[in-house]
Amino acid sequence: MASCPGTFHPASFRVPMTIKGKATSLDIAHLAGVSQPTVSRALRGSPMVNAETRERILRIARELNYKVDKNASSLRLRNAGTLALLFFEDPTNDDSLINPFFHSMLGSITRACALHGQDLLVSFQQLSTDWQADYEDSNKADGIILLGYGDYHESRDRLQRLVEQGTHFVRWGAALPGQPGVSIGSDNFQGGHDITTHLLQQGCRRIAFLGHASSHYPEFQERYRGHVAALREHGLDADPSLQHDAITTEASGQDACQALLARGESIDAVCAASDLIAIGAMRALREHGLRVPQDVAVTGFDDISEAAVAVPPLTTLTADPRERGRQAAALLLQRLDEPDAPPRRTVAPVQLRIRESSAARPN
Repeated sequence: MASCPGTFHPASFRVPMTIKGKATSLDIAHLAGVSQPTVSRALRGSPMVNAETRERILRIARELNYKVDKNASSLRLRNAGTLALLFFEDPTNDDSLINPFFHSMLGSITRACALHGQDLLVSFQQLSTDWQADYEDSNKADGIILLGYGDYHESRDRLQRLVEQGTHFVRWGAALPGQPGVSIGSDNFQGGHDITTHLLQQGCRRIAFLGHASSHYPEFQERYRGHVAALREHGLDADPSLQHDAITTEASGQDACQALLARGESIDAVCAASDLIAIGAMRALREHGLRVPQDVAVTGFDDISEAAVAVPPLTTLTADPRERGRQAAALLLQRLDEPDAPPRRTVAPVQLRIRESSAARPN
């Protein structure tokens, strides 16, 4: 059967010898029927290009005697003068869908970029989109700061893809061994340990932990591990019935606390994995006629602005988000200057801020 006009046959393809002067990647893209970024990825062996397309591009490049200009390539790797800050969707009480902890980091990231002569592109991303390909393809920015990533198991492959593409990025999150790329995060284990120790020193013994304790949410998991370690140091075993999953919203914290109380669990403290969870838990306690801190002490994590004005003001842990924002920008700029340096994991210290929600209670 005769071929339809325009049908591509890889085996019989020959590059027409009509190109004048030195061949470019745009010439290859035109002949291969792909975009110029796809040619660039194929020539550097990116796994994002399938084997058939890569072979077609390489064959055309050979027939055109195309040589990669390494000096020009190096310049293109850092020519935008712009860094990108990517917020990822997070369930929130308002329409922002941005974790309030990350709002606190924004100003210091912006200032740090300005001091180093870099513009900052701020973008909101849905976790379901191919954001990692978009920034690699378009050269919108020289490097990326990632704030938030949802379920870590679902995000890990995309983060690894950024590493394989050679994308310069810094991620805020749990800074644990084996995680892709450069990361910075709070000392979540120490934080969970310190705040639980504080509750134990207040005489609490039936301490509920509200927040996921699995590897899907490694920051919360590390906080729970610290919580368990503090209990053991005081001769107590963690009671699995006192741990309830929750995500970082007031509604989730309220639901988790209500579920514990509905089961008839006797608690004298709530150790929440975030401030928003803690604020929701305090609402649930009030609805059950329990007073904070007289009947149940409550603590959070993050020290968002709402923590200081909660009723009562919330005991929490702070990682100094403004300093962490400056540090994240500094790490990314260092990555641009030293692209071949091994990945770094930076663990930021946390500080306990004691407020009325866990104050000493009368006997």
